[in-house]
Amino acid sequence: MTNTGKGGRALVVGLGVTGIATALRLRQVGWEPVVVERAAARRAGGYFIMLFKAGAAPARRLGVLEAIGDRTPARMVSHDVNRAGRRSPGMSPAALPAIPRQLLRGDIEQALFSALPADVEIRYSTVPTQITQDDSAAEVTLLDTVSGTTVTERFDLVVGADGMRSTVRELAFGPEEYLHPLNYMIGATVLDQPIAGLGLDVGLSLAEPGRSAIIFPFSDHTPSLLFSYRTHDVDAEFRRPPIESIRAAFGPEPTGRLLEELFTRFEQAPEYLFDSVNQVKMPRWHRGRVVLIGDAAWCVTLYAGMGASSGIAGAELLGTMLQRHPGDQPGALRAWEARMRPFIHTEQNSALQMRKIFTPHDRKERLLRTLMMRLVHTPAIGRFLGKIIGPDMRNKEVDVAAV
Repeated sequence: MTNTGKGGRALVVGLGVTGIATALRLRQVGWEPVVVERAAARRAGGYFIMLFKAGAAPARRLGVLEAIGDRTPARMVSHDVNRAGRRSPGMSPAALPAIPRQLLRGDIEQALFSALPADVEIRYSTVPTQITQDDSAAEVTLLDTVSGTTVTERFDLVVGADGMRSTVRELAFGPEEYLHPLNYMIGATVLDQPIAGLGLDVGLSLAEPGRSAIIFPFSDHTPSLLFSYRTHDVDAEFRRPPIESIRAAFGPEPTGRLLEELFTRFEQAPEYLFDSVNQVKMPRWHRGRVVLIGDAAWCVTLYAGMGASSGIAGAELLGTMLQRHPGDQPGALRAWEARMRPFIHTEQNSALQMRKIFTPHDRKERLLRTLMMRLVHTPAIGRFLGKIIGPDMRNKEVDVAAV
């Protein structure tokens, strides 16, 4: 193998937040990354995300935090609302013990992509179809999905950053199903204009047993919309147009003006995300010269609010461990995984708790959520909220590279 600098040649599969961050960090520590992406071009859109300190600290070391920015409204107001439009005080991310930056996914991807050196090779419309390994390298067959041609190349390291339905995971770890469904669905989009009668800095949450609709505001951008609901049959949700599944989940009661407007805006949106909610749980994230990272390895789900933060943290730490263990790639991967696992374990558990705030499962959780919303605006917040979500929030401030 021909090495560049102090590292080797690495294949990074996936050009999302985690993949770009991985390629950037590998290049910084002397590796030669080659990035392949299934899509024909880098996506420019994205929906509401939060960036906690756990992601901001490594983003700063990567040199991209300033470019990422912050779209958190200076004086954000958040309301709980019912179908009739009646409002009550709600809880905004600014009220959480760990205050995140509110962003669009595209903000982070653009900042990371702009930081990539121009000579980093990126191949679009390209997917891996076979991975074999020997003592000296990982041999990967890559398919150009446009021309139908294949090429087989050797790499010192293969990084699967290709999402929760990872192709790299299937090729390197076998057909075992590592996806663990939570039996919830989500639909998300960015609205082309604010909701009628609401300012840019106003957030709304309509939460009912087993379903919710949430408006996330930004300081300088139209808001993002999220539907989340429980289902007994995930497969059935994909057998009809997304808006039909979403409408069915919120039936059969009359929708009311606000909910009907949200349905219409989602249906008319040129871009949206509609998917099932799953966690990825694996006994190991690396096998030989192949390592999984981000959603491909752990997928904490959007309920944890840590997808981007954990992806950036994992990418930055991976490069650091390779740098600290020169000539010992197996040792570097072991050290990286040992550092990341406790952090991710906490976040996956956190998602199960935070889901109750996003979408209460039943009437009991709905009542508990309502009580929490009321206590947020009383002096009891420190004791009550601290007991329920304080430990989960503290983990979101952990800099895994400094542990």
